[in-house]
Amino acid sequence: MAETPKSQIKEINISEEMRTSFLDYAMSVIVSRALPDVRDGLKPVHRRILYAMHDLGMHSDKPFKKSARIVGDVIGKYHPHGDSAVYETMVRMAQNFNYRYMLVDGHGNFGSVDGDSAAAMRYTEARMSKISMELLRDINKDTIDYQDNYDGEEREPVVLPARFPNLLVNGTSGIAVGMATNIPPHQLGEIIDGVLAISKDPEISIPELMEIIPGPDFPTAGLILGRSGIRKAYETGRGSITLRAKVEIEQKSNGKEVIIVNEIPYQVNKAKLIEKIAELVRDKKIDGITDLRDESDRNGMRIVIEVRKDANANVLLNNLYKHTALQTSFGINLLALVNGQPKVLNLKQCLEYYLEHQQVVIRRRTEFELRKAEARAHILEGLRIALDHLDEVISLIRSSQTTDIAREGLMSKFNLSEKQAQAILDMRLQRLTGLEREKIEEEYANLVKLIAELKEILANEEKVLEIIREELLEIKERFNDERRTEIVSGGLEHLEDEDLIPQENIVLTLTHKGYIKRLPVSTYRSQKRGGRGIQGMGTNEDDFVEHLITTSTHDTVLFFTNKGKVYRAKGYEIPEFSRTAKGIPIINLLGVEKDEWVNAIIPVEDFVDDWFLFFTTKKGISKRSPLSSFAHIRNNGLIALGLREDDELISVRLTDGKKEIIIGTKAGMLIRFPEEDVRSMGRTATGVKGISLSEDDEVVGMEVLEENSEILIVTKKGYGKRTPAEDYRVQGRGGKGIKTCNVTDKNGTLVSMKAVTGEEDLMLITTGGVIIRMAVNDISTMGRNTQGVKLIRLDESLDEFVSTVAKVEKDDEKSEEELTKPIENAEELPEEEQLNDEE
Repeated sequence: MAETPKSQIKEINISEEMRTSFLDYAMSVIVSRALPDVRDGLKPVHRRILYAMHDLGMHSDKPFKKSARIVGDVIGKYHPHGDSAVYETMVRMAQNFNYRYMLVDGHGNFGSVDGDSAAAMRYTEARMSKISMELLRDINKDTIDYQDNYDGEEREPVVLPARFPNLLVNGTSGIAVGMATNIPPHQLGEIIDGVLAISKDPEISIPELMEIIPGPDFPTAGLILGRSGIRKAYETGRGSITLRAKVEIEQKSNGKEVIIVNEIPYQVNKAKLIEKIAELVRDKKIDGITDLRDESDRNGMRIVIEVRKDANANVLLNNLYKHTALQTSFGINLLALVNGQPKVLNLKQCLEYYLEHQQVVIRRRTEFELRKAEARAHILEGLRIALDHLDEVISLIRSSQTTDIAREGLMSKFNLSEKQAQAILDMRLQRLTGLEREKIEEEYANLVKLIAELKEILANEEKVLEIIREELLEIKERFNDERRTEIVSGGLEHLEDEDLIPQENIVLTLTHKGYIKRLPVSTYRSQKRGGRGIQGMGTNEDDFVEHLITTSTHDTVLFFTNKGKVYRAKGYEIPEFSRTAKGIPIINLLGVEKDEWVNAIIPVEDFVDDWFLFFTTKKGISKRSPLSSFAHIRNNGLIALGLREDDELISVRLTDGKKEIIIGTKAGMLIRFPEEDVRSMGRTATGVKGISLSEDDEVVGMEVLEENSEILIVTKKGYGKRTPAEDYRVQGRGGKGIKTCNVTDKNGTLVSMKAVTGEEDLMLITTGGVIIRMAVNDISTMGRNTQGVKLIRLDESLDEFVSTVAKVEKDDEKSEEELTKPIENAEELPEEEQLNDEE
């Protein structure tokens, strides 16, 4: 093998060569492949396809021709890449689910929204669409520059005249080296109106433009959630929007609900979407779907999702939004080539650069038409001179030996140019008739007028803008259609976990040893006074239910502890267990400490400014704080109130700041005073005296007194009664109060005091874990100085007693059998035991 001569060997630095080569490659990808030009919104391959079709005469009014012919012309003349890349690009330009306004009119199988590929290019046919003709209109009037093709044998346009703003109208996406573009499509009429607005007011702001252009408009329609992502993208060039399918929930005659999907997000594959839903159902990640089918046809899209009768269609739909492409995000990146350099643009800049391009196009077209008109006028001027001196011209031509001599003679005798003299020599004898002479004069007069108009256009920028407006309005009138994508004002930008949870009433129970759980309210059926109750939960050893409240899965639950701290959790965050399960340790849910336990639970729907939390401690100290002070609580809790030594928080209630407060004690004393007696204090304040306690007495309950309220008390041994609120006079805070119940060995000390209206049910929980539910109206109304009637029969052998009492919403859904069936083990006290000693 012969050695290469040293004179032909060139030493190079490999790092320099790598750097140079990579930069050349990167710039080639950026400028010549991946990014669109801001002026016509086309990448080179799109531009070359349209120009090749135009060159081949495949206009919208001409017959279709084989796609293979177009692809062959493109790769042979302009685009030195693979035929599949060119054909796939052309296919996308003919798909109504990819392009908002298709640039190629396809004939044959051009693929589907299910991801089906187009037929091979030898089978399909194509031609330019009507609107793509507007991208090349006036291309032959010197409106744009041309450049050599890859082998220097052909010329191709650098940019198209683009008679409409294609960059924003059809959008584009592309990945270059170190950068990417992703421009969404828009509604044609809105974008044109935006260009018109800028042409009239160059100082218009982006918010004002957004009143004209509210947001992207996708070919597959669907919904855009919220406007913040659109606003950010339009102002900065980058942003993200959330797209959601358009669905309807229909109810069948048998009561079952059906979810109908009519529109899907942009660029979502329908077949893969259905496959994903089926996979989630199969893996039991989504529960409640009984049937799934695709009923789409040539008239439109229709995906049918049948919902199980006991399932909530809205909750199921939210789960589908979270786990499938029924909801997707679209990252907007308005990156385009400006003067050959990539630049991130805002909405106004995109429209401004397009308007500048149109001004250049109109000026160049006007200059072209002016040159053409002046050249023709110059010829006509020569013909007019010849007609005015017809006999002399004929005599000169007849006496000339050659054409050249005749031409020179005309030029010298009548002061004509060579072109004028040649036009006279080429003139036919028929032009000498009187009618033809009039036509020449008329044509010349029209040309003089046209030249004046064209010169006026070039001298007046406003005239150029006026022509642009007229032509844009003409395109809008021809091609405008209705907006497809709906922008949902105030829609959720991101789907929260709460949206996936059905809103329902629940019961929360918390045991003395700190086990918490939730159950549906319907778990506890209503019983009449004196019943034995049902087993509400399993308890271990001496554990018993200490707190029971009703709330909603979507409410915020505030947990107040004996140490005066507050924690929070959503209703749905508390695990649901069966009726007999004990639940989970609350330490696994909240950040409570070892020697800290929850002794007050308050559900809150909204943290409004004009509502308050009213606190009362075991030692009779009360405090009132704004509810809004508790809106933001850390995972490790916040101080709810400052406690004095040996004191504990007993009760917390919501109030509007204008009510009356009642506080009841273990020894049967009660005080009633206006809430305003306790001024509003900060979150960490200690408070003031609410009631004065005797030795060994302590507070068992505090309530906000509502209109028509009665005072309900329940004792340790299961006795209770209702007493009219009018029996308790209003006092000033800090007094000892008055007697509300005779406390004896028979009924025991008070364990609870509630304010009731008679429209609610009552739940009693014993230390043995037994729960009984009864209507408050079934409890007798009695005077202050009585010990009450027996509400629940306790198991004396187990030393069972009432531990907690809670009000719940009235349960009206009792069956006829329940209403008529006698309650087993119900016990009525003798009349003499119901009325007791007077004070």
